[in-house]
Amino acid sequence: MILKAVQINKKYPRPTKLASHFEAVKTTDFSLEKGKLTEITGRSGSGKSTLLYMMSGLLTPSAGNIFLDQTDIYSLSDEKLAKLRNKNFGVIPQGQTGLFALTVLQNVLCPAAIFGKTDKYQNRAMELLDMVGILNLKDAKMNELSGGEMRRMSIARALLMDPDFIFADEPTDDLDDENTEQVLKLLRKTCDNGKSVILVTHEQSAKKYADQIFNMDGGSFKS
Repeated sequence: MILKAVQINKKYPRPTKLASHFEAVKTTDFSLEKGKLTEITGRSGSGKSTLLYMMSGLLTPSAGNIFLDQTDIYSLSDEKLAKLRNKNFGVIPQGQTGLFALTVLQNVLCPAAIFGKTDKYQNRAMELLDMVGILNLKDAKMNELSGGEMRRMSIARALLMDPDFIFADEPTDDLDDENTEQVLKLLRKTCDNGKSVILVTHEQSAKKYADQIFNMDGGSFKS
C-alpha cells in the first residue's frame, strides 16, 4: 500500500500589496511506503505540519491529488473519507488533545467507538497504554494528567486501530528523555511490523530511527 501526493500545494488567502495569498506548502510530489519511518525536519512555519495534515486526509490541498493506492482520497464523500481515515490512518496531533469528559481508556477507544467496536479493541487499548507507560492512569480524566501523559494517551489512541499509516506531529513534545526514547522505539517497531510513519519533529535523537529524512524550508523541500 502506497500513499502518494501528486503536485499538491496549500495556499491561504492573504491579500496584501505584494501578494494575494500565502503558500504554506509549494507544489510538490511526496510518497510514503509501508515499512518506512520518514522524518521531516525544519524550522517552525516551514510547512511540515501542513504537509502532514494534507497527507492524513485532514486538510484539503489547494491543488493536486493524494492517492491511497488508486483512490484519490479527497474525491471521496466526507463519510467515505472518514471511514478510510479510521481504517488506514492514525494521527498524533501536535499539542494536548483529549475529551475531558472521558477517562484515558475511553479516549484511547474513541476510534473504535465510532463504529461500535470498543469491546473488540479493549485488550489492545490496555496493551498500548502499557507500552506508553500510563496503564495505571486508565481510569483518570484528562484534567488529572500532565502534558506528557496526555501526549502518550494520544499516541496510544492513534495506534489503536492498527493503521497502515501513522502521522506523528511532534509526538515527543512534553516528554522527558526516557519517555522520548520509549515513544521513538515504539514508532520504529511499528514500521518494522510493516506500517509507515511520517514523523514531524525537532528531536535530534529521532534521526537514528528514521529510514529517510527530509528538511523543509519556506514550504518546500531543501536538497
